Amino acid sequence: MSCSHAVLQSCGQKILLTLSNVKLNCAKMGTIKNFEELEIWKLAREIVNLIYSDFRGCKDFTFKNQISGAGISVMNNISEGFCRKSDAEFRQFLNISKGSLGEVKSMYYIAEDQNFTDSETAYERRIKCQNLLNATSSLMKYLKPSN
Repeated sequence: MSCSHAVLQSCGQKILLTLSNVKLNCAKMGTIKNFEELEIWKLAREIVNLIYSDFRGCKDFTFKNQISGAGISVMNNISEGFCRKSDAEFRQFLNISKGSLGEVKSMYYIAEDQNFTDSETAYERRIKCQNLLNATSSLMKYLKPSN
């Protein structure tokens, strides 16, 4: 099986979910074939780039490595889960991604408290993290098998 998910093939008509300013879009083509098409992966990539930008000059290498690693984990778990064989495995990797995202969000409090970044930037990054958490949760519910 290639990197696509059968559950998304059931979208015969156009479905658009807007959650916390994040769109999950299933167009008539039906199947998302590449993880790069996922809005949550795009947002995770944006967060990783912001982390690198925000802490480029940070001298606390333990902090810098921890937040960078957590951000990378968010992005990579989304892509790795997407390329697994089942929606159940994808959900499992999305759950791991959410845990790492919670870590990134928490570390922005530390960054603010230690003056590694200003309060406004830290707040904006925590909002981005929360929006991605909400969108990931929504995708996980969508992938859940109906009982």
